[in-house]
Amino acid sequence: MIGELEEILGYSFRNRELLLQALTHKSYVNENRQKDGDGGNLIDNERLEFLGDAVLELLVSEILYGQYPDKPEGELSRIRSQIVNTEALARFAGKFGLGNFLRLGRGEERQGGRLRISLLADAFEALLAALFLDSATEILQGLVGKLVTQELASSWVDYKSQLQERLQEETGQPPTYELVARQGADHRPLFFMEVRDGCGRFLGSGSGPSRKSAEQEAAGDALQVLQVDKPGEVDS
Repeated sequence: MIGELEEILGYSFRNRELLLQALTHKSYVNENRQKDGDGGNLIDNERLEFLGDAVLELLVSEILYGQYPDKPEGELSRIRSQIVNTEALARFAGKFGLGNFLRLGRGEERQGGRLRISLLADAFEALLAALFLDSATEILQGLVGKLVTQELASSWVDYKSQLQERLQEETGQPPTYELVARQGADHRPLFFMEVRDGCGRFLGSGSGPSRKSAEQEAAGDALQVLQVDKPGEVDS
């Protein structure tokens, strides 16, 4: 299993324990601790995830800093937030099948943990930390570079920012979002959001697998409504 992932990454770990730790979910450790009393030498990936989050943000910031020399700090932060988020990380991790290599407890496995967005994103950050600690600088930079390229080249549009800018210009007040319903199992939820202007007027609604994606869809719906009411240019 480890060898197959190393082949996909194009890198052989000097310390394979780091890679194993990055792939080990706490549910796996807990189940094995129950079996033999202490879980042996098993360590879950949460500490690596903590480090990987910082490594990822630094590398993405460095790439954007060099790629956009004329953009101000606020704009760079907005672009970075589009890249360093749970859905983007999980999407990228899914492209090379990271979920197939995770060590999960039986309960987590049954609940679809290998496809869970938050779990995939956390494991990807842990993997980056493992590469960092193993001094795999070139592989690490290449992996993050591909992530940035993928997200910048995607057709994803930041409707929330567009809506906020438009309402700020027209009314001086930002929109507000409200969660109106949540359906589905914990590992596959569906959120329903509504967005209103500063006066409480309903503008649009949306749904998605996370609050953030549902808010984006609601903002897009609102922009379509505003386009009809007050025609103006809306980026696509």
